[in-house]
Amino acid sequence: MFGWRERAGSRLVLITTSCSSTPNIRNLRDKVQAMYIWVDGSGEGLRCKTRTLDSEPKTIQDLPEWNFDGSSTYQSEGSNSDMYLVPAAMFRDPFRKDPNKLVLCEVLKYNRKPAETNLRRMCEKIMTMVDTQHPWFGMEQEYTLLGVDGHPFGWPSNGFPGPQGPYYCGVGADKAYGRDVVEAHYRACLYAGVQICGTNAEVMPAQWEFQVGPCEGINMGDHLWIARFILHRVCEDFGVVASFDPKPIPGNWNGAGCHTNFSTKEMREDGGLKIIEDSIERLSKRHMYHIRAYDPKGGLDNARRLTGHHETSNIGEFSAGVANRGASIRIPRTVGQEKKGYFEDRRPSANCDPYIVTEALIRTCLLKEEGEEPAEYK
Repeated sequence: MFGWRERAGSRLVLITTSCSSTPNIRNLRDKVQAMYIWVDGSGEGLRCKTRTLDSEPKTIQDLPEWNFDGSSTYQSEGSNSDMYLVPAAMFRDPFRKDPNKLVLCEVLKYNRKPAETNLRRMCEKIMTMVDTQHPWFGMEQEYTLLGVDGHPFGWPSNGFPGPQGPYYCGVGADKAYGRDVVEAHYRACLYAGVQICGTNAEVMPAQWEFQVGPCEGINMGDHLWIARFILHRVCEDFGVVASFDPKPIPGNWNGAGCHTNFSTKEMREDGGLKIIEDSIERLSKRHMYHIRAYDPKGGLDNARRLTGHHETSNIGEFSAGVANRGASIRIPRTVGQEKKGYFEDRRPSANCDPYIVTEALIRTCLLKEEGEEPAEYK
């Protein structure tokens, strides 16, 4: 039986044991906790579990593969339940602090093929094909804070707050609901090494946004998934829930998206606006392919959000414009003026998988695929 004593900095140190010998405290401190994180069979949920390592891993190659019970995560049958966890990206752990790690993993089935919701493997292959073009992404993740009862955090228990208007980038207890959660998440992401670049209160009260990027290639998906994990973990400490539902409250309230900014080296150079316009033209001819890729339910979730109202385009129509937040694709005003930069795809839903969103943009804009089905690459 172990005994514990709290020491300075709220760290717990082992001081007694039922074993005959006293443990070596220094050796115990050399141990490292690695939290393995993966996307479950829903394509939206995250799971995690922790293992002890004998030393601090310096690279992904230092991390061992692991396994888990896929029958409890919607990923396998109980009769063949073991799934492989293959480390893919490593971050500092903002909760347990250094030298402990957060480890984002790919999930492989018993035959070593990617699980159905492991979209990272193909995305990485696609990104490798265009690495000389240095594709950059920035994703604007909107989310809604809820109580554990599912009611929006800070809203009246038997009614609604005042109409939208004063909440976007608002300040004050009657305008910003849950700022402590937002600040804790921001700092935790910075500690972890996530490329978080900003945050703000959104149009609907209790709705917030954080932005990740610019990230090149596969790093975009890795950093956004870890940022989402950190948000869920922070909310756990505050006793609230982060929802990525694209339309958490029906009616005259804004939905939640994950606007995705995209550029290549050519787009960022002088005259890049022509490359941007060519890409938008290709996107216009492949609208429904992107709609199906931009939420886990193949467009059904986004249909509740992309109505043509509340700063969205209509899901059935493609549109583009300079500084137009009601369009499928927005060209920022500064890009139109400078004739170079990036464009914003406003169609992805808040619960999208960033791997397939970024992959779809590469397939259409750089690999110049056509038609409504993605090509197969061996």
